[in-house]
Amino acid sequence: MIELSDIRKSYDSLEVVKGVGLCVDKGEVMSIVGPSGAGKSTLLHIMGTLDRPDSGKVVYDGVDVLQLSQKRLAGFRNANIGFVFQFHQLLPEFTMVENVAMPALIAGQRRKDAFARAMELIDYLGLSARASHRPAELSGGERQRAAVARALVNRPEVVLADEPSGSLDTRNRMELHHLFFDLRRDLGQTFVIVTHDESLAADSDRVVHMTDGVVGSITDGKGD
Repeated sequence: MIELSDIRKSYDSLEVVKGVGLCVDKGEVMSIVGPSGAGKSTLLHIMGTLDRPDSGKVVYDGVDVLQLSQKRLAGFRNANIGFVFQFHQLLPEFTMVENVAMPALIAGQRRKDAFARAMELIDYLGLSARASHRPAELSGGERQRAAVARALVNRPEVVLADEPSGSLDTRNRMELHHLFFDLRRDLGQTFVIVTHDESLAADSDRVVHMTDGVVGSITDGKGD
């Protein structure tokens, strides 16, 4: 579904990603692990078209997305890629349902349809009683689950998660991990997750081990 070919990225004189090639299959849960500075997040941001490589290709279902105009690329990203970051990045002035619906509204969906889809996901995540609350009124786990719902609202091909459980306590971290696999089971969702969390990585279908900007090995996980 996603093919990265010979991806290279430097910042000034420092080469952070050094010719990485990687394929992600539809419905797969893939984790990318490695020490700080290994290039994991940079690679994920390039995969998500948030950053451009110096060279190489990023192909989604046969489409070389780096050849798209900025406007078409922004539309492609909004429709096909969901993002979950370490810190939820919910907008503080909006309620949970408004935050979740935001990408659908940006995509031009009718307000009624966007909010209906948002509530469908909020209900799925067991958060319906909190839908009208603003981020400051939510727990850390609730905020991060809302961020997952926001990532899913446009029914993206893939969700890219950058240290999604890094700011959570043990219980909420475990709940978030289980949620990813529930979503794969129930919705066929594809996930690529950058993580330092060995337990999450071990439960993935495949684990990509990065060091010094290259892929050292790819191993099978448990595929929970």
